[in-house]
Parts: sequence; C-alpha cells; structure tokens
Amino acid sequence: MNFVECHEEPIHIPGYIQSFGYLIGIDAVSNSITFFSENIKDIFSIENTRQLFDKKITDFPEIFPSIIEADIFASLDQFTKRENETHFDKIFIGEKEYHFSIFRSNNHIFLEFEAVLENPNKRISNKYDNFYIIDDAQEIWEQLLSTLSKIVNYDRMMVYKFMMDGSGKVIAEKSNNAMESFLGLHYPESDIPRQARELYLKKRKRIFSNVYAENVALISKTSGNIDLSFTASRGMSPIHGQYIKNSGASSSFSVSIIIDDYLWGLVTCQNSEPKHIDLEDRVQAGIFTALAANAYSSFKSKKELNYRIALNEKSAALKSDFLKHGTLFDSLIGNKSEIKGLPEADGLAIIAEDNIVTEGNVPERAVIEKIVDWAHENTQDNIYISRSFLKDFGDILGLDERAAGIAIYFVERSKNEMLIWFRKEFDEHINWAGNPEKKIGVFSQNGEEKQIISPRTSFHVFTENIKGNSKRWNSRNISAVQAIRDVILETSHKQYTAIKELNNQLRKVNEELDSFSYTISHDLGTPLTVMKLNAQMLLSNFEKTEKNKNKLNSIIEEIDNMAEMMHDVLQLSRAKHSEIDLESLQTVNTIRKISENAKITFESPNSEIIIKECPDVLADKTMLHQVFLNIINNAVKYSSNQDQPKVEIEGSEDGETIIYRISDNGIGIPEEEKHKMFKIFNRMDNAKKFKGNGIGLSIVHRIMKRIGGNVAYESNKDGTSFILTFKKP
Repeated sequence: MNFVECHEEPIHIPGYIQSFGYLIGIDAVSNSITFFSENIKDIFSIENTRQLFDKKITDFPEIFPSIIEADIFASLDQFTKRENETHFDKIFIGEKEYHFSIFRSNNHIFLEFEAVLENPNKRISNKYDNFYIIDDAQEIWEQLLSTLSKIVNYDRMMVYKFMMDGSGKVIAEKSNNAMESFLGLHYPESDIPRQARELYLKKRKRIFSNVYAENVALISKTSGNIDLSFTASRGMSPIHGQYIKNSGASSSFSVSIIIDDYLWGLVTCQNSEPKHIDLEDRVQAGIFTALAANAYSSFKSKKELNYRIALNEKSAALKSDFLKHGTLFDSLIGNKSEIKGLPEADGLAIIAEDNIVTEGNVPERAVIEKIVDWAHENTQDNIYISRSFLKDFGDILGLDERAAGIAIYFVERSKNEMLIWFRKEFDEHINWAGNPEKKIGVFSQNGEEKQIISPRTSFHVFTENIKGNSKRWNSRNISAVQAIRDVILETSHKQYTAIKELNNQLRKVNEELDSFSYTISHDLGTPLTVMKLNAQMLLSNFEKTEKNKNKLNSIIEEIDNMAEMMHDVLQLSRAKHSEIDLESLQTVNTIRKISENAKITFESPNSEIIIKECPDVLADKTMLHQVFLNIINNAVKYSSNQDQPKVEIEGSEDGETIIYRISDNGIGIPEEEKHKMFKIFNRMDNAKKFKGNGIGLSIVHRIMKRIGGNVAYESNKDGTSFILTFKKP
C-alpha cells in the first residue's frame, strides 16, 4: 500500500470531472478530438462516442452545429495562441442554453460546457469604487462578503488569510444560523497543501456543487493523464471531498485573493445543501474579489508609504544625532533608546569588543556573551532574525523569557561590533478548527488503495499553547533594522573622514608638543635649580628644628623628583616613535612614595593604605611611575570622603605575568558609565565633585598597552579594584 503526502496528491489529474460540466478536448495542432467526458452523450446526439476520436468537431455538423456556429469556435486559432486564456460564449444545445468556454493548456484545447442558471435573487447595488473609499483593512473584507452574499449567498462565507508557514486563519465571516462560525480559527498547512495553493494561483475560481454527487469519467484515446488545472468542472480530490463533508457542508465555492502575484488568501463559501452557482455569477464574484484585493493592496501601500516617510524622518534625526559624537560607539550609546524603539524591541545590547551596553529588558551579561559567541559561530549574514530563539536554543545558551526573539546586526564582525535586539516571550494561544494533529487514512484511487493524511472529523475549537516564541518580527521591524544599518554605514564613513582629518591635526599638534616638551624640560631647569639652592640655603640658615628640617628636606626631594621626571619626559618625547627599552623594575619604593604623597595631596591623613607583596615588573621607569601615580591617586581621592577610607595594593605572580590589584572603598563606577572609563576627558557623573580633568585613566590605558600589559577593573557600590597586568621580568 503506497503512502501519499498531502502535497504529493495529484489533484490536477483526477481523471474525472464534476457532473455539472461537459468536456471535449482536441489536439492543439491537428484539432482532432482526443478525449471527452463520458456525459457529453447526454447533451449531444451521439450513439457511439468512440467514433469521435481522431476526427474534428467540423466532421460532425449534425452533432455539433451550435459549437461550429459559435463565434469563439470560428476564431479558434486566434483565441488559443496563448495558454490558459479562457474565452466565453453562450450557445443553445437543443432547446437549452449553455455556457461555452474555450482555452488552451499544454497540447490540448479544451471545450467546456455547463448549463446556464438564472439567479433571481441576485442584487447588486454597490458601485465598483466602494472598496476604495474604505480606510480600514478589516472593513474591506467585510464589505466584500456583504457584496458577494448578494450574488452567491452561501450559508457560510469566509475570508481566509494564508500565514507565512502555509497555515491559514479565518479573518472575516458572514454566516447564517445553518452553520457554526469559524471566525478567528486557524487551519494547518496540510488543509490546503502546496499543490492546491499552486492551483489556486492558476485557476482563481473553484466550485464543488455537490460533494455527494457521482463524478464523470474522462474517456481518452490514450492512457495518459490529462491536466485539468484550468478546467472549471475539474473533479475534486476524494480527501478534500471528505474534508468538506466533515465540516458539515455539501457544497463549496472559493475565489483566490491575489495580491502582487502572491496567493494572499481565499474567499471560501460553504453551504449545508448542494448548490451550484452560474458561471456568470462566479465570474462576477471573481471581479469583486479582485477589486477588494486591489483596494486592500492600495490601502496597505498607503499605510506602508506613511510608515516609510515616518521611518525616513526618524532615520534622518538619528543620523544627525550620530554625527554629533566622535565615534560610532558613542553615537550608539547616545541613541540607544531610539535604536531599541525603532524595531519595537523590548531590549537592546550594544557590543563593541569587550564592552556591552544595554537598554531595556535584556538577559544577564553572561547570557549576552554566550549569544555573541553563538552568533559568530552560527550566522553568515550581517542580519539575523528569529522569533523562536528561546525555543530553538534556550537549553544550549541558558536563555530565559527575555530572549525569546532576537534580531542581530553585525556592524563589523572582525571587531566584535554588533547590535542585538531582544523580544520577550509571547504567551501565544492558537485556536485551531479541530485538532491539527495529522492522522493517517486510507483511500482508493484508480482501484489502488493508498495511505494519506486523513481529513479531520471534527472542527470544534482546539486551543494550542505555544511556548518559546516572541511576537513575530514583521516587515516593518525588519525595515527599521535595515534603516539603522544604513544610518550606521553612512555616518561611520563620515566619522572616519572626520577622524582622519582630526588625526592630521593631531599629528601637527604632537609635533608642536614635542617642541614644547623639549622647551619646557630645558627652560624649567633653571628656576628649579634656583628653587633648590634657596631651599638648601634655608636649610643651612633657618632654625634647625626637626620639624623645619623635615619640611625643607621634603621640598628639596620633590624638586629633585620633578627635575628627574622632566628629564624623563624629554627623553620620552625624543623616543616616542622608537621601541621602548623595557627593564626589570622594583615597585615597592615607588608605590610607597606615591601613597604617602597622595594622602597629603588629597588631604586624607586618615586613609589606610595597605601595601602587600610588590614583585618586580618589566616596564619603562617613567611610564611605570605614571601608571601607579594615576591609579593610587584615584584610589585615595575617590575614597577620601568615606568614614574609614581604605586602599589595598597587592601584586602576585600568574604564570608569565605579574598582576597588581589596587582596591579602594570609594564611590564606585556606575554600570551605565563603564563603557567610557578609559576615554580621554570623560568623567563619571558621581566623580564631578572631585577635582580632576579626566586624563589619568586614559594615560594609564595607553601606557599599559604600549608596554605590553593591560588594565582592567571591577567595580560596585562598595568600591573599585583596578587590575594591572605586567610582563614578568
């Protein structure tokens, strides 16, 4: 027994038609008859249908006079040059009037007939432009159903919209009490499988007058299957027939809703009793459906245009604000609220190298770091979007409901620069028309039993709770991400140009500073010498109390230190473009001197400075002094207002490196400002009451990089620890 997937069922070649239709097929080249429906003998006077094969319609003027005399048959060659273009006429066969249709498909020309039915209940009062004065999408579809009810008037009439995964939902409905309401219910993709959707694109009107009626077989000269895709009376799949019966209907009629050459949805009509709709009424229903589809498309285009205009305005404002900042990272930080809001996200993470700055509802930092690593390993494109990230990767990455959906934009992979938008989990409930779980059934086709997905026997509401997803990222959200990308690309280029110009200016300034460094180092030597001589004279002539002696010795010592530093600055200025000569240096004396002076400088005699192990390091002498001077001074300064200010300094070996940790119990560094710690001239908001210019930590950062080390920090409300990593001598 063969198994047939829903999308594999050959519904376009059933081998039979419905009983309301009559069909003759002729060869497109020879015009000879090659197949016909068994029931043509019921309307034409034919004793032996087999005599028709290999003959032309014109060979039987006594059997087909009304066909031969029809205008569209006389112009057969002209009408059938283009495939799938249908031409209509009306003819009398005997004393009864029939609709007569001709179209060409593949190598055959189809002649199709069905009886003309009068519709005394048809009432058309709407003007054709009524749909275009409606400014609400839902109202367009409700107006369509109201209009169609005056033409076809089925017991249950629905607008069925296809979702992105092929499933569908009833978004509008007009029904009487004869059938239950399906409004708001969802249908799985297998209800209208892929090949059925493809046929709805080809043949836009489809009627099943009576699902209980016997089908009419096709009689063909050959055993080949005949493609009936464009035939109005094409027989229905036995599976679909059972599906309609299970829904409580005996007849159905559908019209495709085509928008931008895409099958957007269907108008689906069902009747509790068998019902046939005249061909002209079906065509008119198709016209009104096309008008509604065009009105909806126009409405959506208008809404999309308004959105695009608003998005462009927001992008322009964002671009303008970006250019106020010196770097892209600063631009992103300064506009993080707007960047989060444009794609309608719940949270945002801005990643640049090791920096992570967040806005809104986001996962913990450790989780964000895992997502960053995952993105580098598992994505190729610059933009990645998922609404099921929690469901797909929650266990692997340790995600929670804050990261159910994500959108990632890589600004520059090599620099680990990216934006991550987050959406929280959406508690989604889907009401299905019956249990969507697939079941296997058996049906017979051409005398052979086959297994196929069985149609549901119940359409009662079945509610499914879906976990692990966020709300869907729609096309507007994706456009917003792309707009932010475009702003970044454009402004970063302008910022690069501006930075290049600033670098040229900085080069000139550095040349002047070199000259200034030499001048100041040389010219200040004289006044320092005078100061030292005067201090030594005072030491000789002044009252030699121990207190005065210590003060003067301290002055002389600091003058010597200043002279030494000026000499070193001069040497550094001269050698700044050459390799640094690193040497093994002791640190303990330098740390002690700086610590004692810091207590005096910041008037904090009560500061407790604990100096533990101080191993030697590989560094430049002047640079090392600058590093410890800035870090220890900061530690003493920012803890000086505490009741019991405390600073602890300790060095330790770690493999081939020496690590110094300098900790204080000071004001700490706010989380939201950590990204600008080492930027020159930047000061934390909580540090502005202390004297300073925001240069020290920038100097430390640059020095440590230059001597092959590193500087990092840890901070909270209880204080800050700076971690200095040096090479081991």
